[in-house]
Amino acid sequence: MTAAEQFNARSGRIEDAIQLKVPDRVPVLANFRYFAAKYAGLTPACAFYDAEGWMAANKKAILDFQPDLYYAPLTDSGKAFEILGMKQVRWPGHGVPVNASHQFVEGEYMKADEYDKFLEDVSGYALTTYLPRLCEALEPLSTLPSFKTLLFGNAGLSELAATLARPEIEKALQNLIRAGHEINHTRAVVHNFNQDMAVLGYPCISGHATSAFDVLSDLHRGMRGSMLDMYYRPDKLLQAIEKLEPITLQRTLDSARLHGSTRIQVPLHRGADGFMSDDQFRELYWPNLKRLLLALIDANLTPCVFFEGGYNSRLKYLRELPPGKILARFDTTDVFAAKDIIGDVVCICGNMPVSILQVGSIDDVKAYAKKLIDIVGRNGGFVMCTRGVLDETKPENVKAWFEFTKEYGVY
Repeated sequence: MTAAEQFNARSGRIEDAIQLKVPDRVPVLANFRYFAAKYAGLTPACAFYDAEGWMAANKKAILDFQPDLYYAPLTDSGKAFEILGMKQVRWPGHGVPVNASHQFVEGEYMKADEYDKFLEDVSGYALTTYLPRLCEALEPLSTLPSFKTLLFGNAGLSELAATLARPEIEKALQNLIRAGHEINHTRAVVHNFNQDMAVLGYPCISGHATSAFDVLSDLHRGMRGSMLDMYYRPDKLLQAIEKLEPITLQRTLDSARLHGSTRIQVPLHRGADGFMSDDQFRELYWPNLKRLLLALIDANLTPCVFFEGGYNSRLKYLRELPPGKILARFDTTDVFAAKDIIGDVVCICGNMPVSILQVGSIDDVKAYAKKLIDIVGRNGGFVMCTRGVLDETKPENVKAWFEFTKEYGVY
C-alpha cells in the first residue's frame, strides 16, 4: 500500500474501534515519550533541549514499531524553562537525573484566601499572582498595576507604561519573549514532524484538553489545597470551576482549529477513586467533565480520555455519554469489568501494564496481551495501549507486544 493508503487504513481501524465497530484487527496506540529518545541513543536531557533530535528519535521509533496511532511528542522546551526559571517542573538534568523523565512539582500556587481575587479578575490574578510564583524570572510581574487602569485613558496608560519601563519589569518581559521564541521553535518542529508522519501514513493524537477541576487542583491549589476546599469552601471551588469552564473549552477549540487536530487528549487526574467520594465526584467533577466531553463531540472532535488511576466506581457515569464517540484509556481501572459495564458506550483503550514491558519476559508480554484481546477486545471497541508511558520499557518487549497484538488481534 502507498503511505496515503496506510494512513487511511490506520485511521479507519481506529475510527471503527472508537465507533464500537469491529475493525480488521485490534489497533495499537503508542505513548512513546522518552522511550523514543533512549531507543535512538539520546538521554532525555538531550531530547528536552534538542527538538530536531527528539523528533528524529520519534520518527525512528514510529517507523520501527509502526503503531496505528501515537501521542504527539511534547512541545515543552528545556531552554524556555531555564530562561523562565520554571518552578512547577523538574526536567531531565535540572532537578532530576539526565536519564529520568520530567516531574511535576505540586504546590499551592494559589492560596486558600485568594479565591475572591481569582474570581474577580482571572487575567489579573494570572499575571500578577500566579506567574510570579510559577517562574523565578517573572517574579517582578507581581508589582504590575491592574490593567483596569487602562479604562482611565491617558492617565491609566501612563501608569502602566511607567511600570513596564522599570528595569526589573523590562527584564522579566524580555525573558518571557526569549522563552517564547524557544517555545515557538519547538512547537513548529513538532507540528512539522506530525505533518511529516501523516504523509508517511501515521495518524496521531495532537490536541489537549483539561477539566476545570483538574486545572484548579493540579496547577493552582494543589492536591492538599483542593481536598481541603471540597470540605471547607465547596461554594468557592464550584464558582472557580464555572469560571474556568468556558476558558478551558475555548482554549482547546482554538488549538484544535490552529493545528487541525481531530483527536483530543483529555488527561484526568483528580476524579479517581480515593481522591473524592462519589457524592463529591457527582457534584464537583462529573458535571464539568461531561459538559467538556459533549462540547468536544459537538465540535466534531474525538475526546481521547486518559482515566489516570482507578475509576472503577465512576464507570456508571460514562453511560450518560453518547455511544461510539469517545476513546477511554484506562490506567488501573479493571478493564475486564469495564467491558461489561460500558463496552457498549465507549471504546476501551489500555491497559497493558508497563511493569510487564519493563521486567517481564516476552512470554509474559504475550500472555497479558492475549488476555486483553480475548476479553476486552471481543466484538471490537478496543484499542491496545499501555497504562503509562513507555519510558523505562525494554525495546524487545515493546516489539513483541506490537507484533503479537497485530498477529493475534485479527478479527
